[in-house]
Amino acid sequence: MSRPLEGIRVIDWTIWQQGPVASMMLADLGADVIKLEERVGGDPGRGVLRASGIDLGELPNFYFEAHNRGKRSVALDLKKPEAREIVHSLVDRADVFVQNFRPGAAERLGLDASVLRARNPRLIYASGSGFGRKGPDAERPCMDYLGLARSGIMNAVGGPDDPPQSVQGAIADQAGATMLAFAIMTALFERERSGEGQEVDASLLGAMSWMQGLSVASRLMIGMEMLRFSRRATFNPLWNHYRCSDDRWIAFAMAQADRWWGDLMKVLGVPELATDERYATMAARGPHGEELIRILDEVFAQRPRHEWAKILDEGGDFIWTVVNSVSDLPDDPQMRANEYIASVEHPSLGPLEMLNLPVGFSRTPAAITHTAPEFGQHTEQVLVEELGYTWEQVGVLKEDEVI
Repeated sequence: MSRPLEGIRVIDWTIWQQGPVASMMLADLGADVIKLEERVGGDPGRGVLRASGIDLGELPNFYFEAHNRGKRSVALDLKKPEAREIVHSLVDRADVFVQNFRPGAAERLGLDASVLRARNPRLIYASGSGFGRKGPDAERPCMDYLGLARSGIMNAVGGPDDPPQSVQGAIADQAGATMLAFAIMTALFERERSGEGQEVDASLLGAMSWMQGLSVASRLMIGMEMLRFSRRATFNPLWNHYRCSDDRWIAFAMAQADRWWGDLMKVLGVPELATDERYATMAARGPHGEELIRILDEVFAQRPRHEWAKILDEGGDFIWTVVNSVSDLPDDPQMRANEYIASVEHPSLGPLEMLNLPVGFSRTPAAITHTAPEFGQHTEQVLVEELGYTWEQVGVLKEDEVI
């Protein structure tokens, strides 16, 4: 079965997570992604877990595998002109060039947009950054944690009295990668109309600001952001989450709470709350939110979550769900039914499960074709089969430590 980007070639000069995830998404969609790695050491993502003191033994390097599946690896010493000529030859045959180095790095090596697009005007030159490609902080180094900090998300999670809160999982990198892939896809589409490539860019700051679009819109239009709320004193108790007796949580999201209030109180076994004039309407409940949530906390603490789930499902059309941990996700039937998790065969470790690209196509679905490449695994293949180098020439490049 064909995939949407078959026939598209991507040259991927990226490291860590933002850039690699963007190109990985394109690989899942069918693009041929050739990953350029430094001849000594390669992408630092290959060793980041070990450097962090995490010894996985025979287990897979989940950081690198998750970000680089479906790609081919070519290892080059880009400080040498012969290596840069290899890149130029690849670019001549490519549709997309992706990089996420600080401004100036590409220019110093002759891999900037002006050079590469002069060779190939149809090229989409995509840049990922921390704070954007312009402005006083464009050249500042940035990693995921600083993307969280600068974007305001640290002051948007947690309660109103909490200090800035981090969010685990490198979500700024992941959001920046998704926006970069979106920009590349849009530029490829536009190229079908104009016949010309262009430069595109996305940053961690921009992506994480976009993810908070509603709160930023509030700040821009009425002068105030959407404030963090305490679950113990929210104005609407049915926009909240509650702990059950087994230490698992249930979340409700009934914005028009009056539609469900009476029926829900009966199902929960506290029908008197439906008729108490202090709680009968949303306007009345608001000033009494804290005391009402204390009551509901005591109610939910009487049963384990699976019992409450059965009661809620049988008692009405309530808007609720379970509160998962990340560890719960692989066992969530919705994750499995929608194929948000996929299995791929690793050449030495056997089947590995990975998070799948979470978009559906009825005719040309995305797919994970293979795990991340070994370091420099495809260098010789690309040189000989793609660029027409002879084996003698490849041998000379090895001797000269170009590859």
